[in-house]
Amino acid sequence: MTHPGDELLALKAPSLEAFERLAEEAFARLPREFRELAAAVIVRVDDWPDEETLRELEAESDYDLLGLFRGIGLAEAGEVASGQFPNMVWLYRRPILDYWAEHDETLGAIVAHVLIHEIGHHFGLSDEDMEALEAQVT
Repeated sequence: MTHPGDELLALKAPSLEAFERLAEEAFARLPREFRELAAAVIVRVDDWPDEETLRELEAESDYDLLGLFRGIGLAEAGEVASGQFPNMVWLYRRPILDYWAEHDETLGAIVAHVLIHEIGHHFGLSDEDMEALEAQVT
């Protein structure tokens, strides 16, 4: 026998794998041209940013950073140097979950926002450009 609210009692925070699926789904909803240009960007999901990243970005807490782009953006891309790491985007699960708990947005919309914002750095997009992309995804 089920009771009203039972489904809420069964809810759990999404795993790293579930977060990766949310990111993949958000990426799949982006315009085809954008996806093709960003195909070489690697997206990783970690629970937290590492200590070195937090220090480098002068974060005040582990929760300050929802995502990060590392690499050479298209706007500044030249010849690829030997030994250069690929362009990567990190999504940080625990800070995103904390943000989600504090805001009235779906988790999928937040993941899409962070993903678009971080990939947007790769393309050198303006805030307006990123907002237009978000409107297409959410």
